Amino acid sequence: MDKQLIAKRLKGLREAAKLSQAKLATEINVKQPLIARYETAINTPAYGVLIQYADYFDVSCDYLLGRTDNPQGKLYECIPQSLKGNPQLKEFVDMCFDPSSPANARLKDTLLQLLEEQKNNG
Repeated sequence: MDKQLIAKRLKGLREAAKLSQAKLATEINVKQPLIARYETAINTPAYGVLIQYADYFDVSCDYLLGRTDNPQGKLYECIPQSLKGNPQLKEFVDMCFDPSSPANARLKDTLLQLLEEQKNNG
């Protein structure tokens, strides 16, 4: 088990989600100093904590442990929690990436506005 790789992946997932260590700690019910120790490879998370990370970020434990470079692993379909059960949001995101869509400019403006709101609320 490569502790450095695990630490890098845990930190990368948190940073990609723009979460502070404190916010993540609250979300997965782990103390913030432990998050810091996991991300610096001082400690390796217990299996239960790895499962919490995997569930929260919708990745496989195999990815967290470095057994695969595919975040979905062998059994997971990587669908962010915000898109699950929300077909309108999924359709919106799909349209954002279709330059031929007549609503593209409006969708782009809306997406930028949402991201700005998220930044200001984060």
